Amino acid sequence: MSTCGEISPLKALNYLIRSFDTDIMTMDYRVRGFTRDIYGHKLFIDHEISSIQNYIPDEIKSLYQMIDVNVYQENIFHTKCKLKEFDLNNYLFGYTKDKLSPEEQKDITESLIWEMDEIFYGKNISYN
Repeated sequence: MSTCGEISPLKALNYLIRSFDTDIMTMDYRVRGFTRDIYGHKLFIDHEISSIQNYIPDEIKSLYQMIDVNVYQENIFHTKCKLKEFDLNNYLFGYTKDKLSPEEQKDITESLIWEMDEIFYGKNISYN
């Protein structure tokens, strides 16, 4: 999402995160242009920001592991989020976890965690 003027996409994060109901998120916020203060002086950024996380409600932040990868000198803010706990049933097609043995549930859960970690950390992770 991009916006111009007084509207900031940061104000819509709560709504967007809840709407997508996702397990892994990557958010970027880039200050792309100039604005002006009330006296007409040109400003590159008109609000304080050190992290996108500052704009995410605490009840949502508590559900996710979050990492910031910011480039402050370029006014680029990047936050990656991974759900701390998930429901295995959301990943089973044609099955529910109660139809699987405890060992199958464990194996599938470990595989999902491994795949999510690879996406979250952006690298291949050795699986034992």
